[in-house]
Amino acid sequence: MDIIQQLTQEFHLQRWQVENTVSLLDDGNTVPFIARYRKEAHGTLDDQVIRGLSERVEYLRNLEKRREEVRNSIISQEKMTEEIEAALDKAVTLAEIEDIYRPFRPKRRTRASIAKEKGLEPLADEIYAQKPDSPAPLELAKEYIDEEKGVESAEEALKGAMDIIAENISDNADIRRRLRNLFGVVGIVTVSAVDEEAESVYKMYYDYNEPVKTIAGHRVLAIDRGEREKFLKVSVTLDAVKASNVIKSVTLSDTESPCTETVREAGADAYARLIYPSVEREIRNMLTDNAAANAIKVFALNTKELLLQPPLKGKTVIGLDPGYRTGCKVAVVDPTGKVLDTGVIYVTHSEAQKKQAEQLIKSLIAKHDVDAISIGNGTASKETEIFAANLLKEVNKKVSYMVVSEAGASVYSASKLAAEEFPQYDVSLRSAVSIARRLQDPLAELVKIDPKAIGVGQYQHDMPPKELDTALNGVVEDAVNSVGVDLNTASAPLLARVSGINSGIAKGIVLYREENGAFTGRQQLKKVPKLGAKAFEQCAGFLRVAESKNVLDNTGVHPESYDAAKKLLELCSYTLDDVKNNKIDELAKRAEEIGEETLAEKLAVGVPTLKDIIKELLRPGRDPRDELPPPMLRTDVMELKDLKSGMELMGTVRNVTDFGAFVDIGVHQDGLVHISQITRKFIKHPSEVLKVGQVVKVWVMSVDTARARISLTMLGKPEEK
Repeated sequence: MDIIQQLTQEFHLQRWQVENTVSLLDDGNTVPFIARYRKEAHGTLDDQVIRGLSERVEYLRNLEKRREEVRNSIISQEKMTEEIEAALDKAVTLAEIEDIYRPFRPKRRTRASIAKEKGLEPLADEIYAQKPDSPAPLELAKEYIDEEKGVESAEEALKGAMDIIAENISDNADIRRRLRNLFGVVGIVTVSAVDEEAESVYKMYYDYNEPVKTIAGHRVLAIDRGEREKFLKVSVTLDAVKASNVIKSVTLSDTESPCTETVREAGADAYARLIYPSVEREIRNMLTDNAAANAIKVFALNTKELLLQPPLKGKTVIGLDPGYRTGCKVAVVDPTGKVLDTGVIYVTHSEAQKKQAEQLIKSLIAKHDVDAISIGNGTASKETEIFAANLLKEVNKKVSYMVVSEAGASVYSASKLAAEEFPQYDVSLRSAVSIARRLQDPLAELVKIDPKAIGVGQYQHDMPPKELDTALNGVVEDAVNSVGVDLNTASAPLLARVSGINSGIAKGIVLYREENGAFTGRQQLKKVPKLGAKAFEQCAGFLRVAESKNVLDNTGVHPESYDAAKKLLELCSYTLDDVKNNKIDELAKRAEEIGEETLAEKLAVGVPTLKDIIKELLRPGRDPRDELPPPMLRTDVMELKDLKSGMELMGTVRNVTDFGAFVDIGVHQDGLVHISQITRKFIKHPSEVLKVGQVVKVWVMSVDTARARISLTMLGKPEEK
């Protein structure tokens, strides 16, 4: 297989783009570095396409490796034929290669292998040949009676021969391929209850059927989980006549023979005993794998949007980690994330304790000039939110609050990392600090947590761990590098997500900073132990040094392009001081007047790199998240009973799934906007319109108070639809 050509066709790219991208990956370059600083080499492909190429080239190389292993094994058995060689060359999936190898794979003892040991293979071959002038199978079988070999009758010989024929039919790659395709087209996923009286969340699947080709991924994952939890029985069924026709079309002779009926019976046995259980298992695995792959994509997309939420910059924040028995933990954090104060309040206990809580929070707001309160959405969150909303009415300065997801906060606060960061605080107070920082800078705080614990997916605990980790780690890496990292304030976990930097080097950077003071420029990175030339090349452009005398160190311009950036400024009659003082408003215009092609040639860079340099020079220290709408802060609170059909509200999208989006409308319980209520246009997935963190206008359709379920629409007031 020409892997480059295969990738070119699959990704609809030009061959040179694929060749260069694969070459860059093979040379050890990271996806963010390739996407950002090697645009000319690959034609400005984005990080998702490059990551897709990286994953696919690995699969195809593994495919080629397996193809050669199978080829060599068949050759060593001296069973290779031109037909098998051609089939191997044509195979484009691992499943096809394994189908071809099936007859040659070492097997455990089977009914067929026992029959072969008894010398019945020639009989099986003679019957399968289905010659028009052949004697009846039972007559043929009489010649194979051999008591020494354990064949005591013609019937026993015939039965053994049929076992061999059945296994041969089962091992036929063409039959398996055609049946697999048939399952995919007309197969039915059939679900029933283990106990129809049992109460469970899977009740809607107690008597459920849906075609394989249309069943949604989230339903597959729900059914799989119900089966694991012993509530559901699941199978994939196929019309027996259609399956039989496939086998007969391959195995039965066109001319009538006394042996034809025996071969037909062996085919029926092969399907029922050997093929159906195997192919059904393959189809179930295929459905699960596809559902998991799509769920991982949704999870990754949601995680990226969550990580790229706009920060609440320059604000002092109180973090509240709600709780009943042990109280609500309090942490005050300054705009840089430094902890100023901590405490514990009891907002669900006596009136006296509630008064004390009010006094403490008011005093902290006054003492530290607090701008916002960040409330975790866990146990006792609603009571804490009501407490905060009432208290803020009595405060003289403008203070807002926001309920944030505390998913993973407890995991982080009990981690070794949190203990190193806050050895003086107990686990619960660390959670309050994390909740405050999540509002200030979601990206910097959430990178400390295992992405699986962030909680913006569906069935993430059922996903293949390796694939999920790979996807989420890629998303975190892309998010961190798209924003850029302050070299002098970033934590080791944040630095470890920067292109080219591993956890060891990240710790080395922090240690160097502690021992030598703040970095004064990017070049100083080369003094960090174990940070070699390759790591510097990969990471330098993503690290910002606001304190540097060279303003380029606080931009996304890579050090390799500094000379080009300076020459560009000179040709457009500007200096680095003009960049520092934001006096280059006309840069893009002057560059256009000279001509991008002409400029790029003079600077010895490509046009994409030139455009990136101009963009970075115009906004040194820019944070792409600043261009997003700010987080939605609240000053008042509603309850579920306050909601009425037709009510118009603003809310924040908290999670996007296959079937809709969950929106926080300020009543503690997120409402669901079903996919059919998102837009009047046809969409395949809610993520085409909505993303995590997006502020949207919704209308209440219905409220089920008993089950705490809220149905929302984005199509206007229900009566206006």
